[in-house]
Formats: sequence, C-alpha cells, structure tokens
Amino acid sequence: MRRILVTGGCGFIGANFVRLEREAYPDLEITNLDALTYAGNPDNLAGLESEPRYRFVRGDVADQAMVMKLVAEGDFDAIVHFAAESHVDRSIDDAAPFLRTNVVGTQCLLDAARAAGTPRYVQVSTDEVYGTLQPDDPPFSEATPLAPNSPYAASKAGADLLVRAAHHTHGMNTVITRCSNNYGPYQFPEKLIPLFVTNALADIPLPVYGDGRQVRDWIHVADHCRGVDAALRRGRPGAIYNFGGRSERYNIDVTRAVLKLTGKPESLIRHVTDRPGHDRRYAVDCSKAEAELGWHATTTFEDGLAATVDWYRSHARWVERVRSGAYRHA
Repeated sequence: MRRILVTGGCGFIGANFVRLEREAYPDLEITNLDALTYAGNPDNLAGLESEPRYRFVRGDVADQAMVMKLVAEGDFDAIVHFAAESHVDRSIDDAAPFLRTNVVGTQCLLDAARAAGTPRYVQVSTDEVYGTLQPDDPPFSEATPLAPNSPYAASKAGADLLVRAAHHTHGMNTVITRCSNNYGPYQFPEKLIPLFVTNALADIPLPVYGDGRQVRDWIHVADHCRGVDAALRRGRPGAIYNFGGRSERYNIDVTRAVLKLTGKPESLIRHVTDRPGHDRRYAVDCSKAEAELGWHATTTFEDGLAATVDWYRSHARWVERVRSGAYRHA
C-alpha cells in the first residue's frame, strides 16, 4: 500500500490513526481530508505539516465535486473514513449536520471511490448502531440487528447500510469497523473521560447523567487504531469487525476513578438530568476481529486511564487552546 486518503484526520481517532500509520509505515503517503469543524483540531497533528509524505486538504466530505476531484486525482490505494459528527447530545439538538456529514458524506466518498476504482474502502463506525443492551444480554456481535436509538446512531447506521449496499450492488471492496467507547490523548473535552479529567484538574464539577449506572465498554484509542489498520490491510471484502476493550464499567465508577487519579474529592460529582433516550449499556464481542485479523486489545482500562489523565495533565496548553477556541484560529 503506497497512498491512502484519511477523512477526519484532525479529529480524535483520526489523528491517532494518522500518527500510528506514519510511525508504522514511514513510506506511506497520507492525505488528510478534514473540514476543521469544532472537533477538528490541527494541533492534534502538530509536527506533521512539513513531512513530505503527509498532505492536508481542508474540505467537506459532503462536497461531492471536491471529493470526486480529490479521489480521482489522488490515485489512492484505500480510503479510511473517520470523518463524522459524533456527539449524541448535539444530534438531539439538531440532527441535520449529522445527516449531511455522516450519510451524504459517506455516499459522496463511495461514489468517488467507485468512479476512481479505489481498491479499498474502510468505514469507521460505532457500536451505537446496535442500540442498547439489558444487564444480562450477551455483547453485540457483528450479526446483531441494527437498532439505533439516537439521531447520531441512526445516521451512522444509515452510512453503514450505504457501505453494505456499495459492496453488494457494485462489488466494492469495503470493510466496516464498529468500536466501543474510545478514550486517550487528543480527545475533544465534550466526551465523558476528557471532560471529567479536564474539569477535575480545574476543580470544575463533573456532570453525571442520571444515576450514573449506564454501562460502557472502554477501548484505548491506540488499540482501536491498530484494529482499523488490521481491517484495512487484512479484512475480508464486505466484512464487519467489532473492536472493544472487554472493559465494561459503570459511568459513575469511571467518574470516581478519574477523581482518584486526579487527586480530587467526590464532592465534585453533580448528578444532572439524564439525556433523552439514553442507552443503558453497550458491550461488543470482538472475537471475530481477534480470530480473523490477529488483533487483540493490549491496554488495560486501569493503565490506559492513568496514562490519559497524565496526558491531559501534561498538555495544559492543548486543553487551554481547545477550551478558549484558540485552536480554531491557528
């Protein structure tokens, strides 16, 4: 593989993936297409700007003419599609941007890839397309029916179905990956762990939805990115792969762990009105990825969370630029 297009490479997971690919495959040429919305932060890839095998293109994945031209001229061996609106609360307030980016943008990329004959297309999705689990239910498998419960999850499910259709109708070489909750460096502080870590470090209350007994399976972003890389290089055409950390935790327990690692009191916890339609539990069975791709999560939640807290503590300038909005005017 000589040349790939990564969409959303300035976002949290995309940036970690770009960094992983640059380190693992020094000869690989990477083009990063990112619209630099609020969650796209150029600081996440600081230091790569001058590298000859890295190119940044600012653009919207739903801009069909631009995407068609970029893919036609790029001679890419693969497209890895991370770009997405991903915050559930924002989708509840206004679903329109999620439909444009997640659904229309995915179809624009598929059309461009098919027209250009791009050999490989990887769709990075989420376990939220499966809906919710009861306490005693087995984890989601790749065969679990889609049952999204938020506008965000519905938009990602729609995108996944478009990718499936592209494979079955047009014979495109596509792979879909679905991951559980990610955490780690460079995550925008609106999601639970980075919000609570940065709030705790600043002695700001931590807003816990409802009783905090929602269960999530946590995967360190480095493990997830290695999974996407494995799917890109070894995944079967048309296949779906789940990636999880086998680390189910109650949100309230994660909150307490953050406070302990930051040395802050539990009096900072504030229980707030729960999110409408809040899914109670997510967990994924990642045995298919383990068996077919030889992938395994290697970071325990305890080690990963401690390293994440240390990262945010030692990157106060990054946090300040995000909180102030200065990163958007770089």
